[in-house]
Amino acid sequence: MIIHDLSSEKCRELLARTNIGRLACVNDLQPYVVPVSFVYSASKIYIFTTIGQKVDWMRANPLVCLQVDEIITRQDWQSVLVFGEYQELADHQSRARAHDLLARPANWWEPGYASTLVQGKARPLEPIYFSISINKLTGRQSLPDKR
Repeated sequence: MIIHDLSSEKCRELLARTNIGRLACVNDLQPYVVPVSFVYSASKIYIFTTIGQKVDWMRANPLVCLQVDEIITRQDWQSVLVFGEYQELADHQSRARAHDLLARPANWWEPGYASTLVQGKARPLEPIYFSISINKLTGRQSLPDKR
């Protein structure tokens, strides 16, 4: 196996055909990574969630990273890192656009709107729509070694 860089175009293709990734944010030098459902459109990532730790942390530090991969086997995979900036969608028009993009697959709102117990208490289900403006994309792909 040989690992190669993915072109920006191939990175965007992977983002367009997948919808699960791992979102990383940082607060006081402590990283936090969580799985998220997303949609890629018009050079942005759109995500739906509820209020909680990741939103609190991204409000404090909007610089985030999203890792997305497509794994066929241990020797056949692609992986993309999106470095960008969190932006909460507050106005009706941008929230409606995000909703329409995200609502294409069935159960699109899971896990973002699932009931969550934190220390035995139900977390409020206040809907939050946000985007990630892409500042940088990198990607890697494994290919068979044909030497």
